[in-house]
Amino acid sequence: EVCASLDRHLDTSLMSVIFAEPNSENADLIDETQYTQPALFAFEVSLARLWIKWGAAPERVMGHSIGELSAAYIAGVFSLEDAAKLVCARGRLMQECPRDGCMASVGAPEEKLRPILDKVGGNVAIAGLNSPVQTVISGDADAVRSVMVQMENDGIKCKELTVSHAFHSSHMDSMLEEFRAVAASCQMNPPRIPIVSNVHGRVATADELSSPNFWADQVRSPVRFVEGMKSLANEGINTFVECGPQGVLCGL
Repeated sequence: EVCASLDRHLDTSLMSVIFAEPNSENADLIDETQYTQPALFAFEVSLARLWIKWGAAPERVMGHSIGELSAAYIAGVFSLEDAAKLVCARGRLMQECPRDGCMASVGAPEEKLRPILDKVGGNVAIAGLNSPVQTVISGDADAVRSVMVQMENDGIKCKELTVSHAFHSSHMDSMLEEFRAVAASCQMNPPRIPIVSNVHGRVATADELSSPNFWADQVRSPVRFVEGMKSLANEGINTFVECGPQGVLCGL
């Protein structure tokens, strides 16, 4: 059902991409952003709906980057048709952004990185705050690698990530206006389940979730996952189910 809604906006059947045989014609499409994001959405919301059918109804939902759109659909902000339209537009427009950037995971908190980012020539942004001791940076390739060298000279472990684009950086700026227009064409409803947002790490208001600007900001802003987890903990939430293809977020 989910893939059928997504297929209206894709050139290739998503099921044929997700279940492509190794070395087949579609085998590499899963690594293309325009298919990766719809595939993640399809898997995440299908798994969430299965858990809910089994009786594991969430008191809160939170996503990570594209996962926030999955969370918003599960919470009732979007219909499946509008969510599919927005997810596919997000992947397609990101695919069209410049490919000359890179991203890196740095074993340090935001406050330790900020002074170095301010000094480095070029364009580097904080892309993700995934744990108290792990931050992702994104932007111009030379500038990102310069930050990595400085951090490694201080004994801090860094790893360049295998990605197609410099997500959550100024490399995404060229897509924002068109993406905002697609969001504006969607019907957005107050959430039935509170959503902790990546944009600020708190429960998002109904006004925020119904604003096209909010969803454009969500593309461009750092993923404040660690702050969202702190917000959930402060509310007394202590049991988490990860609806994704691997246990990455629970590991963080």
